[in-house]
This record gives sequence, structure tokens and C-alpha cells, in this order.
Amino acid sequence: MTDRATALKSRFYPESVFGGYTDIDGTVVFHARVNSLLRSSDSVLDIGCGRGAHRDDAITFRRDLRTLKGKCRRVTGIDLDPEAGTNPYVDEFRLIPSDSMTFPIESNSIDVGVTDYVVEHVADPARFFAECQRVLKPGGFLCIRTTNATSYIGLIATLTPNRMHSRVVGWAQFTRKAKDVFPTQYRANTRGSLTKALKNAGFDPCVYTHNPEPSYLSRSALAYRVGVLYQRYAPRALGAVLMAFARKRDVEYS
Repeated sequence: MTDRATALKSRFYPESVFGGYTDIDGTVVFHARVNSLLRSSDSVLDIGCGRGAHRDDAITFRRDLRTLKGKCRRVTGIDLDPEAGTNPYVDEFRLIPSDSMTFPIESNSIDVGVTDYVVEHVADPARFFAECQRVLKPGGFLCIRTTNATSYIGLIATLTPNRMHSRVVGWAQFTRKAKDVFPTQYRANTRGSLTKALKNAGFDPCVYTHNPEPSYLSRSALAYRVGVLYQRYAPRALGAVLMAFARKRDVEYS
């Protein structure tokens, strides 16, 4: 199946033959900007750090781009899942208490927060972003990548009962383990709702969509071709991915 995915990608995105990634690779696009914000003296918080699944990424450049440990002073990972403590890409792991949802991080102590495909699982975005704002230093950055609920991926996920998500995602992303699939909420997963939530929490945000290659559809050559057409011709507002880069305000204002 990996061979089929590679063949489809190289056929429709021939630049991927050189390095293994496309010019529109969402992971490369997102994490390149994260890296551009990073300083060697920074304290980074990986919010919803997971188990470090990108260790299995066969594309070395992309895997290294996602790895922030060693590029800054310290990377702290937080997650609701105790097994995230096995993540090799954080310097320290702290468990988020499920009964309070309060980040176990000191206020005004973080320079850069990164949350990659987490917001779609958040049931209370106002609380979540308030915690992000609390732990960041004034002027600190919050970097977000999440699913756009108005895209075909978001609509399919919304129509799929959460009890079936593991099966559906496992079929679409054949390298993804069932234990890494979590229930989705989509409470702040449109460009407008995410922008509003960030502004209300005390951030100055830039929120936009991105349409990467249709890797979700690699199991079927026909579906992949349809996905390529969607990627190339769908309105920008329907891009599969939302990316947001936000700066915590130095001074609160209305």
C-alpha cells in the first residue's frame, strides 16, 4: 500500500520524487513556519504531544522538521494520554489532569506553543485557548494545525460516528494505529470560529486554509484522482487544513 501511495504521489506531484515530499505537503508547510519562529533560547510547549508517531516517517527531511528538541532550550510535552510519556521528542512530559483540563505549566513561561491536529478534539475551545494564553509569555507564539470542518475531510468525519472513527481512519491512513485515533468535536474548526476563539482568548491571529495532496485517499487510484481535482480547483475556503499562527497580546485591549 505504501508503494501505491508513493506511485500516486509521484505521478500527480512529480516534484515529490526529489526528497519524498510535495510542494504542498501540509506537514512541511506548517512546521517550516514553526521552525522560523524558533530561537535557541526558547521554551517550547507541545500541546497534545502524543507518542511521537512521526518517528515512523520515512521522509527524513520532514521528520527532522517536526522535531524541535535540540533546536531550542527545552521542549515540554503535555497530553491527556499517559502513554505520551514515551515520546522521545520532548525533554520533559507532564500529564494533563482529565478532571480539570488545566495545563500543568507555569503561567507566562512558554515562548512558543505548538498544537498539531489537536483542536478538532477539544470540547471546550474557550477553556483550551485560555490555558494556551495563560502559559505563554506576552508576545509568545501559538502555532495550530487542525482539520477544516467545511472541507471534504471535515464533512466525512462529522458524518462518521465517533465509534467508527478508528475503523475509517485506519482504512484511510493505513500506517496510523487505532490507539492514536481520538473522538472529534469540531467546536472551533472553521476559519471564522477559530479566529474568533483566538481573539477572545487574547491573541492576534492569522488563520488560513491549506490544501495538501490527498494522502487520505491513497487506497484508491480513482479516489486519489478525485482528491487531486479537489486540491487543485476547490475554493480556498474549502481547503482541507486550517493553519493558525497567533501572538499573545502584550497588553489586553478590546
